[in-house]
Amino acid sequence: MILNNKLIKISAIFLGLCFMGCANGPHPIPVNEYKKQFREIPTRSEEMLEEISKMSRITRNHVFTEEWGVSEYIIGPSDVLELTFWEGAEPVKYETTVRSDGCISYYFLDDIKVSGLTLRQVDQTLTERLRKYIRNVRIDVAALKYKSKSALLFGEINILQVQTEQSGPGRYPLSRKTRVLDLIVTAGGATKDSDLKKVELVRGGKRYSLNLYDAMFRGDMTHNVIIDDGDVVTVPELPELGERIYVFGEVNNEGIYPYEETYDLLAAIARAGGCTNIAVEDDIKIIRGYGEGKPVVLSASLDDILKKGDISQNVHLIDGDVVYVPRTVIGDLNEFIRNTTPLLDYLLYPRTYRDAY
Repeated sequence: MILNNKLIKISAIFLGLCFMGCANGPHPIPVNEYKKQFREIPTRSEEMLEEISKMSRITRNHVFTEEWGVSEYIIGPSDVLELTFWEGAEPVKYETTVRSDGCISYYFLDDIKVSGLTLRQVDQTLTERLRKYIRNVRIDVAALKYKSKSALLFGEINILQVQTEQSGPGRYPLSRKTRVLDLIVTAGGATKDSDLKKVELVRGGKRYSLNLYDAMFRGDMTHNVIIDDGDVVTVPELPELGERIYVFGEVNNEGIYPYEETYDLLAAIARAGGCTNIAVEDDIKIIRGYGEGKPVVLSASLDDILKKGDISQNVHLIDGDVVYVPRTVIGDLNEFIRNTTPLLDYLLYPRTYRDAY
């Protein structure tokens, strides 16, 4: 699991609400009918943000190259290749390891440079060399083991109880174009105590701070950078455990926050960096009461608080509340819940996504 047990209860509530009919479904309760100094999140410099943005858009690094939208692995020393030579309809397989000098030998061909090439390019190279001796050459090249490139993953990573593959912190081979979230999910997913807003990437001796929430909730891949050979990724622990508030939707910094910093709606929105330009500030939803009987869905208006001075809208939050700032007015809570549930499944059941690879 990635988040704590509270989100498991939230997911169960969402799924339960989905089965209710629209007419008999849940209705938000206006908060006025229901009986500032904040620590700033460390800002990322403009220079660092630009570098992170470039790393998320690259089409080539030491691991892969991309042409016409198709990525191909770049071979290196210690990789194990399988060469299949076709004699008519009969395949003859040959396994070879790329030497430290980046070369392989095959049949009567010695010192064939393959390091830095893709599998397709090695196929072309061997075919051209063999044509000098053999007519109608047919040869296939595949990678059996990827050993030349890897990344280190540390911190709050799940160690799966039933293992069929490697999981948890450790060194992971890179065999394709891989983003940070791909690496984390493949390793078993982040733990419930992880802080995915401040994932650290070390590359070439330089440190970068990545916020992965936009990638998970908005499809913004800017901080979900593409991993390179030798990268070190660390998923930190939440700075303060215990009581928490969850703030998602159209805020500038989605995430999980300590309760003492987010004790009411205004505090929660401020701690999350404020609303975005497309937020619907008069239809904020607060979901409360997981596992304690029928859940309560509150509806509050930030506009009324800020523009009309209606303090009754500034609802006092309790541990485990989920604050959601929408981009459109939520007319049907059931539809909203159905659309949100897959995101929670992604967070709560990373093994499902790991096994899909």
